[in-house]
Amino acid sequence: MNDADVSKQIQQMVRFIRQEAEEKANEILVSAEEEFNIEKLQLVEAEKKKIRQEYERKEKQVQVRKKIEYSMQLNASRIKVLQAQDDMVNSMKDGAGKELLNVSQNHHHYKDLLKDLIVQSLLRLKEPAVLLRCRKDDHHLVESVLSSAKDEYAEKAKVFPPEIIVDHTVYLPPPPSKHNDHGLFCSGGVVLASRDGKIVFENSLDARLDVAFRKKLPEIVFENFLDACLDIVFCKTLPEEVISYRKKSSEIVFKMKLAALAFACDLELPPLN
Repeated sequence: MNDADVSKQIQQMVRFIRQEAEEKANEILVSAEEEFNIEKLQLVEAEKKKIRQEYERKEKQVQVRKKIEYSMQLNASRIKVLQAQDDMVNSMKDGAGKELLNVSQNHHHYKDLLKDLIVQSLLRLKEPAVLLRCRKDDHHLVESVLSSAKDEYAEKAKVFPPEIIVDHTVYLPPPPSKHNDHGLFCSGGVVLASRDGKIVFENSLDARLDVAFRKKLPEIVFENFLDACLDIVFCKTLPEEVISYRKKSSEIVFKMKLAALAFACDLELPPLN
């Protein structure tokens, strides 16, 4: 083999080695590109996941804040409703209490009412001897009906007439006046107690009003006040509806007065509408 053949063979070998090297380099580049793309995609997805998680976390925080704010506003609205309801109930009770003051003005009817209250108290106590307290203004009226009240009780209870001692030292508070507007007062009625003072039956008109009021309170609140209070708080009530509601409240006050007196005498009245 001469020098030319040797040189030619060497060149072929060089070209072959170079071609293999280039192919290997291309394979390395393609593999590196693929690995780079995969790694880049993984990094991008990981960052996207972090961003999504952060967004979800912040969105949850916003939702929690919204729920807290809504709950606070709802509680504030409920407090307003309860306050409005309480104010209206107290106003209605005060109105009914003022109406009770007129009961004792009619002496004829009030005298009969006092007798009925005494009989009712005796039937509840069922004691042979009792102590009776009344307002100082009602002392003579009470004395005038004691005999008939004892006889009526004895007939109803099938017992002997009881001994009733009228307390001349301690009286029930007087009716309210300009000089005693915020002090203790009594609209009328009587209070009876056993001789030892262990059993007391308060049968004043104010006590009867409290009993009738507690009895009717759920009906009054849920049927007459709650919807109106919600409408007023959320500014949905029209002026005409407010006027109609006030008229309805006045009718309820009048019916509460009748209910209190009826309860005192064990009478029956139609339900409060």
